Amino acid sequence: MTEMRYPLIFMLAVCLLSGCNLFGKPESLPPQPIAQTEDYRLGIGDVISIRVYGGEDDVTFPRIRLNDRGAMTLPFGDFTAHGKTTRELETSITSELKGQFLLKPRVWVNIEEYRPFFMQGQIGRPGAYPYHPGMTVERAIIIAGGFRDRAAQKGLLMIREQDKTHTKIKVYANTPVGPGDTIIVEESFF
Repeated sequence: MTEMRYPLIFMLAVCLLSGCNLFGKPESLPPQPIAQTEDYRLGIGDVISIRVYGGEDDVTFPRIRLNDRGAMTLPFGDFTAHGKTTRELETSITSELKGQFLLKPRVWVNIEEYRPFFMQGQIGRPGAYPYHPGMTVERAIIIAGGFRDRAAQKGLLMIREQDKTHTKIKVYANTPVGPGDTIIVEESFF
């Protein structure tokens, strides 16, 4: 009996030290990314590439930056990408090409560069930074050079890009950041 007790105690200690949760309740849920490629909505400043298959030669349009209306001009038409997923844009381009230019076109749209998120306030290097799926407030702060000495580390605010009222909301380290969002680190008075 004593021989079984020590391995059990050792396993329990290893489990506790490694942070495993014996009771099945998560201590905190991992932050969910704001933008997966499948459901990411294109917007002003995103850079995409487009490949068209189905003709004699495949055609590629590399590095197209969406203009200030979230649109682009291709040799076969103007397209609005703002607010669409890559799949929706593929469908739109395919329907324009089908019959008029190609019999069975296949279109592939890829996001080459996401529009940036922004950092303001008591942060090492305020400015615009490239967005990456899975971005959190904590990662954004690290990328922007960390907190300044007078930063209110618990006074973190965000303005979401899609919020047309520009309302500042309180956020935390694991809050997901989306492209176009602005994170504001306030000054501490203590």
